[in-house]
Amino acid sequence: MFNARPFTFAGGLLLSLALSQAEAAAPLLTLGERLPGSVENARLLASDGFWPGADRVVAGKHGLQLLKADGQVLSQLDGRYKGLDLRSGQHALLVASVDTKRQQALLVQLHRDTGWSTPLYLPKRDFPVEGLCLYRDSARNSFVFLMGAEGVGEQWLVATADQPLSEARRVRGLSLPPLSEHCQGDDSGDSLFVDEQNVGWWRYGAAAEAPLQRRPVDLRAPFGAIAKRAAGMAVVPGGLLALDPLAGNLHLYRQTGAGWKAEASLPLAALKEPEQLSVRRDAKGLDLLIVDDEGQRRARLDWDLPLAKVAAPVPVLPARMQTEPVPSFGDAADDPAIWVNAANPQQSRILGTDKKGGLLVYDLAGKQLQDLRAGRLNNVDVRNGFRLGERTVDLAVASNRDHNSLQLFAIEPRTGEVSPLGEVATPLKDIYGLCLFKDAGGAIHAIVNDKDGSFLQYRLGAAQGLVQGELVRRFATATQPEGCVADDRGQRLFIGEEDKAVWTLDARADAPTTLEKVIAVGGAIKADIEGLAFYHGQKRDYLVISSQGNDRYVVVEAAAPYRLRGAFAIGLNAERGIDGASQTDGLEVTSANLGGPWSQGLLLVQDGRKRMPEGRQNFKAIAWSQVAEALQLD
Repeated sequence: MFNARPFTFAGGLLLSLALSQAEAAAPLLTLGERLPGSVENARLLASDGFWPGADRVVAGKHGLQLLKADGQVLSQLDGRYKGLDLRSGQHALLVASVDTKRQQALLVQLHRDTGWSTPLYLPKRDFPVEGLCLYRDSARNSFVFLMGAEGVGEQWLVATADQPLSEARRVRGLSLPPLSEHCQGDDSGDSLFVDEQNVGWWRYGAAAEAPLQRRPVDLRAPFGAIAKRAAGMAVVPGGLLALDPLAGNLHLYRQTGAGWKAEASLPLAALKEPEQLSVRRDAKGLDLLIVDDEGQRRARLDWDLPLAKVAAPVPVLPARMQTEPVPSFGDAADDPAIWVNAANPQQSRILGTDKKGGLLVYDLAGKQLQDLRAGRLNNVDVRNGFRLGERTVDLAVASNRDHNSLQLFAIEPRTGEVSPLGEVATPLKDIYGLCLFKDAGGAIHAIVNDKDGSFLQYRLGAAQGLVQGELVRRFATATQPEGCVADDRGQRLFIGEEDKAVWTLDARADAPTTLEKVIAVGGAIKADIEGLAFYHGQKRDYLVISSQGNDRYVVVEAAAPYRLRGAFAIGLNAERGIDGASQTDGLEVTSANLGGPWSQGLLLVQDGRKRMPEGRQNFKAIAWSQVAEALQLD
């Protein structure tokens, strides 16, 4: 059917690139025959594993049709559809389209044995859907992106483990360019490519937790190589193909470390305003299907594009629980702590700071129990056994950025009720991070830092029922710190210098302040280093680090030589309707048996981007058993 040299066939001229000597190494495009039938949308299958002999899917006034290469219909779903994307699986095919009669986007699955599944319809939107595309993440969650004509976009979770959900879940809204009709999801690159007709092609992050940021792939002349208009695209590993229908050009882009490099612009003079494109890679090159105003056209592209090296994905652990949101809007939630009820662990409490107004108290199901409006509290930590006059309470301490002070709270040991105790003034100018340490004699210390790198250590007390703090030690890091955590059993303190490293030193008030490096930024950790937490294991202790720059959580052994055990991400839980976690500031972990899924402990993290649905920030939890299994911890 194809030939790398120019030739003619019945019904028209077969176009091949006329290459000059200087262009001899350029990719070679050969157009094949025009396929019969008028369709609005067509997509090649990546493989026919689920249905041997299947070649492509078309959508239009005759429904959704699975076709062989010769056009024979293998299966059909009646209706009228526009827009089309698909993902091939070993046993089934996922297809996304828009039912034009109902004016609703849908996802449907096709099995060879059972045929088309009952469609999963997305709720009707308040904008017309001009385009859609699918994206599947490394945890095999499948999403549909919807595009409206006025720059409106949305991302919806529609399937997990290749099985459609019973109900689609809106993940987030997207601010897209106006006059956008085409998009493509790049599963391996976690990318969403979108056209802006009169401007160019853009790349967005496709992951559910990705920030809404865009970068240009290419722009219209004179700012780029696009002659007239941006339209449909197709993704191959390490490359992107894109159509300029008015100029009749196919643009090829190769992925580079800094973005996208224009590789070639190939003429499509024999086609009439080609708008849509799909591609299938085989051992000999790329098989193309192009849709223009006159229908479908096959093509072959001889493009030497080596397979991109894709880094092995880190484990993605689904969130098991989330708290109700903090009261304040914007970047408000910051740092959590876990208070363990010694008498009834299942009645333990979660404390979380709202850095725009106070301290929140939740139960282990995430329900808010208390809201203490105490000021702009940043970090919080807890310890048990604080002598308060004639009684003993458990203690929570937070850094108060309104007063540059230590804000103290009493926790009633039987009920977990939290009440304010007062403040301890500090000389810091911009108080920031904080953690607590209980020394061998039972005294509780607060270690607090300033953005300038200063650390102060206070021994806390309340002999006459009034809280007080005695400054017992000072030290510093060269640049801005925040998170810290103490190992009471080992009498060690771990501190995070955000852009540099995690350090450790002796936590005792009379000990030297010599810093020992635990792990540096680079490799597994990408700045900023934020929260730190300490897990007391039966055989080994671990330090958990919030690597905010890549939305990962890094685990290292808490004793020299501080062996790196791995990293993981916290992803969405489709069954429970909980989104993942990203942009994490503070975190906390406990090894206490809190019952149920928390029998080996619980890891709690701040979530900087609340999604599915979007809203005020909150805190997410996973079971420590998930971490231990994923990273093969002792």
